[in-house]
Amino acid sequence: MSKAKKPTFKKLKIKKGDTVIVLSGRDKNKKGKVLEVFLDSSEVIVERVNIVKRHLRPTRSFQGGIIEKPLPVKISKLMLVCPRCNTPARVKRQINEDKLVRVCKRCNEIVDKVK
Repeated sequence: MSKAKKPTFKKLKIKKGDTVIVLSGRDKNKKGKVLEVFLDSSEVIVERVNIVKRHLRPTRSFQGGIIEKPLPVKISKLMLVCPRCNTPARVKRQINEDKLVRVCKRCNEIVDKVK
């Protein structure tokens, strides 16, 4: 029997394009936009947060050198910033016009963008 992890698809409260704030760690209180979401590990990449320097060896196509690269952050260390009240807020899921939407618990405003 294989002990490989099977992917689990979770409902995350943070999506690509959301503005979030970091709650703990060396980048505490930094705000940024979510660039990428990893469902299997419950991590996201946030712009200008958790930046590290990587030393790259020169190749034929790349000169080499030191580049700055963002690393993923656990979702438990982030909180969504409500676009209306512009403060960190918890999110609840609510059915609105036969669709499941995210709602700010502070101001009861819909967080999802209407298409």
